Amino acid sequence: MIRLAAAVLVLSLLAVDGREIPDDLIRLPSEASRFFNSGGGADDDGDDSVGTRWAVLIAGSNGYWNYRHQADVCHAYQLLKKGGLKDENIIVFMYDDIAQNEENPRPGIIINSPHGDDVYKGVPKDYTGENVTVNNFFSVILGNKTALTGGSGKVVDSGPTDHIFIFYSDHGGPGVLAANAEESSWGTYCPGEDPSPPEEYETCLGDLYSVAWMEDSDTKNLRTETLRQQYELVKMRTANGNSAYGSHVMQFGDLQLSKEDLFLYMGTNPANDNYSFVNDNFLLPPSKAVNQRDADLLHFWDKFRKAPEGSPRKLEAQKQFVEAMSHRMHIDNSMKMVGKLLFGIEKGPEVLNTVRPSGQPLVDDWDCLKTLVRTFETHCGSLSQYGMKHMRSVANICNAGIQKEQMAEASAQACITIPSGHWSSLHKGFSA
Repeated sequence: MIRLAAAVLVLSLLAVDGREIPDDLIRLPSEASRFFNSGGGADDDGDDSVGTRWAVLIAGSNGYWNYRHQADVCHAYQLLKKGGLKDENIIVFMYDDIAQNEENPRPGIIINSPHGDDVYKGVPKDYTGENVTVNNFFSVILGNKTALTGGSGKVVDSGPTDHIFIFYSDHGGPGVLAANAEESSWGTYCPGEDPSPPEEYETCLGDLYSVAWMEDSDTKNLRTETLRQQYELVKMRTANGNSAYGSHVMQFGDLQLSKEDLFLYMGTNPANDNYSFVNDNFLLPPSKAVNQRDADLLHFWDKFRKAPEGSPRKLEAQKQFVEAMSHRMHIDNSMKMVGKLLFGIEKGPEVLNTVRPSGQPLVDDWDCLKTLVRTFETHCGSLSQYGMKHMRSVANICNAGIQKEQMAEASAQACITIPSGHWSSLHKGFSA
């Protein structure tokens, strides 16, 4: 999953080009300081001092085995609604194939924790299905209605004193979006783990980072808790006791924003007025969690385990599990072979596994990365959510000066036949 919950001001780097900046364009955090009260907080007598609160919520995956991402986003919507945000100011991206999915044991209902309430009811369907696109996301946060393709047409129409909150839940990986960039995030409330979802569920209900910040926000008066204070609490819970089942949350951008109260971005639930921030971590103790890239396998295995012997459902689950494992082995072996063909048997693995020092960009030429990913997928099939971990390897191939023609020749040799069916790039599309 990609962990991102921040003021959209952080994304203003998109507008830097040395040209005159229009007044209505998103500005850098340093330019926004005059609109914020020093040290955080808003006028407790009313909400007018913070302008309009906007929220953009994105679940970037689909498929029932990725239930948790849409559950996270639906939960975030309910949290913001209780905080006072209006539907006209909350923009939701999600594939919307979970609530009515035949695998869902409670049709029309989505939960984000084992004993949680329905978080699906009332969620706006702004951008669903094939309208969940990069183009629409950028168009929404930049307020560019004319560039939209499909969807509700709702965009962030913000003014200079408004506050914008973005939450994005998905897989991610090197060269895509990840925080931090060198480890996976984790699914939680998964079958067979502690705590587990209800017995009839065969999928993870949430992501460890996502449920951490939302379960904290659900119970607090957000006028009394800053971004920094929540960051410290969530970082502790997501590290999961520094076990093998956790990850390390990080902050990026203008850290002066961390002094601001959560209330500025999320509002606050009046029912929590008496629950002020206390500087200790009441959040749940360490729990077992599942690596994001393995959550689909867990779903297929749990489905297989629970299905009656000899039933069509058991055969289907077995087929899904075997196909997913075969695809993983195919992608891993194909990428290794491409590396050896390009750089030699000994040097190939070294090039593919190189990690650049902190502070250096993943790749020198982003167009090269996109081109070589598409070239590989044309010959070897879709990387898929699992294969996105190989983005760093493709970036390293670019950094070594390999051209498209060389990549095409190596990929064609590594993958003699183009995968057909579900894992074909013609079916899944391209990752870049």
